[in-house]
Amino acid sequence: MSDEQRHTAEFWFDPLCPWAWMTSRWMGEVEQVRPVDVTWHPFSLAVLNEGRELPPQYRELMDRGWGPARVVTAARELHGQEVVKPLYDAIGTAIHPGGVEDFDEAIAKGLEKAGLPADLAKFAATDEYDPQMRASTQKALDLVGDDVGTPVISVDGVSFFGPVVTPAPKGEAAGKLWDGTVLVAGTPGFFEIKRSRTAGPQFD
Repeated sequence: MSDEQRHTAEFWFDPLCPWAWMTSRWMGEVEQVRPVDVTWHPFSLAVLNEGRELPPQYRELMDRGWGPARVVTAARELHGQEVVKPLYDAIGTAIHPGGVEDFDEAIAKGLEKAGLPADLAKFAATDEYDPQMRASTQKALDLVGDDVGTPVISVDGVSFFGPVVTPAPKGEAAGKLWDGTVLVAGTPGFFEIKRSRTAGPQFD
């Protein structure tokens, strides 16, 4: 990626996903050291997993997981694209480093922190903006397929799931990971590189 030209990356996230959270923290670092501007989009893991056989604990999480993505989508539709990242930051901070397991509580905290109307929380329990949320989710899946989750990133015609990383690299280390990820993902015919995770998300 040329240093002379700025690039726009698209980043799809589900607020409840701890790995998307880790990658989003890395992406914020990338913006500081590479000529990349990020547009943030809601993605619903609950939509992705509709009709799938899941372990009981994960099914319970998916059943509760509609709310955060719905509220982010409603906020975008009612208040504009510019509120998506601040609201994601606020809800994600409550859920992940904050350890809030009650998503209604996390949504309320997030809306307050982001300076958005508290009554947006009502959209967690309605399907009013589900068509827009489904469309955003499907756009990401059209780029990378449906055997992935979040995050999904797309830049300059190169789209991929991940990277899954912890802790989130900072400074030039974040930039080097970005360079390598885009290079590898942009290789024609390249599909996957993976190893078993030996650590959980490190939020600090």
